[in-house]
Formats: sequence, structure tokens, C-alpha cells
Amino acid sequence: MTGALSPTHWLVILVVVLLLFGAKRMPDAARGIGRSLRIFKAETKALTDDGESPAPAPAPAAVEAGPARPAGMTPAADPAPARSTDASTV
Repeated sequence: MTGALSPTHWLVILVVVLLLFGAKRMPDAARGIGRSLRIFKAETKALTDDGESPAPAPAPAAVEAGPARPAGMTPAADPAPARSTDASTV
């Protein structure tokens, strides 16, 4: 045996795949593989057209974090601040 698959091997593989998946699902599977390969080819081409490597994305601007408020609540409608649990005032 030379290691390559002979035509009879390919025929047996084709019959097994046809029995496993059925004749109805084979065209859909082939279409899906074709779409995936087209998308992959387009993305790799876009990556090589861009140059050596894509530029890193700029870091987002720092935003000062304030207290979280429920939607629709304005600063004037904030609830009263929490009371202190200082032991001297209890």
C-alpha cells in the first residue's frame, strides 16, 4: 500500500457519509462549507492587504465613575444618604 487513498476507498467513504447524513442534508452542508471558505478567504485577504499587522485599537477615554443610579433617576431625586453607624451616637 502506498499510503494514498484509491478510488475504491473514496467510494466507500462517500457511501458512509451519504448514509450518515442523508442525501437531503448534503447540499446544505456543501453550501455551508463554501460560505465559510469564502468568508475565511476574504478575511485573510483583508488582513494581508492591511499590511504587516493591524494597528492596536486606541484605549477608551477614562471616565470618572460616580455612584450608579437606576434608569430615569436624576441627581435631585437621589435618596437620602445612609445614616452613620458610629457607636458614639447610638
